[in-house]
Amino acid sequence: MGYPIRDHRGTPVRHAKTTVGDVRLHYVTAGTGEPVVLLHGIPKTLYYWRLLIPLLSERYTVIAIDMRGFGHSSRPLDGFDMRTVAGDVAALMTHLGHEHFRVVGEDWGAAAAYQLAACYPERVQQLVFQEMLLPGFGLEEWSFLTPANVKAHNWLWHVNFYAVPDYPEALLTGREEMYFNMVRAEAYDPGAYTADALEEYLRCYTVPGSLRCMFAVYRATLTDGEQNRESAKQRLQMPVLAIGGRHYIGEAVHRQMEQVADNVRGVLLDWGHDLAHECPGELAAVLHEFFAE
Repeated sequence: MGYPIRDHRGTPVRHAKTTVGDVRLHYVTAGTGEPVVLLHGIPKTLYYWRLLIPLLSERYTVIAIDMRGFGHSSRPLDGFDMRTVAGDVAALMTHLGHEHFRVVGEDWGAAAAYQLAACYPERVQQLVFQEMLLPGFGLEEWSFLTPANVKAHNWLWHVNFYAVPDYPEALLTGREEMYFNMVRAEAYDPGAYTADALEEYLRCYTVPGSLRCMFAVYRATLTDGEQNRESAKQRLQMPVLAIGGRHYIGEAVHRQMEQVADNVRGVLLDWGHDLAHECPGELAAVLHEFFAE
């Protein structure tokens, strides 16, 4: 990792790797206090949280994880449904000695965080679900080619494209830089994707197997939908904070969580999809307020 992530004191975070099941997970820790788990989305790594970590580490022990297949974690051939990813996180937290914890997920990390809360409700104290729609509860509909989706600039066409076997790898391999320039459009402030972030993501996603793992997540979408519908039969009881970016998924994030949880509060931030890039200070303030409840 070419650009060090630092805590609130300016001290570099602690890097480690641990094998849980069939995957070796890379993670960083910072700070002291009750544990907070951070789960990144796609196409990102734990580096996504680099600006948020120092804003949380003064009060909490922050654990940011490269999910299976991403960043510096290993790249297994399967296990990319979100229930399996949630099991990875639960096993890691057991290894670290944390029986109870808060979890913050964004994008696909939010989908994993939901499964973590649904499968281990006795362990997850609070859930933050940020800028995501769950498979089985709206993600598929947002991927359809409709006038409404196109006009609203939230047509998630890539959900279908990435799910196609083989062709995404063939078309994007060697064109990763063009791809990440396209991803910047999800931010309301494209400049929030700074050179160091783009360089780090590009470096990680050009490692052999990385694109395969990214597309494997999307190819498990129908499985995720089945799992989420099953999990939603038992509604979440822990406090849930649903955070939307006004200029991307927005208020739909709150409506999404109201379908699966009883104790939900919604917050809308005046930015796009990549809130930890675009407004880390505002995001941290919202998290601190929620965690203090």
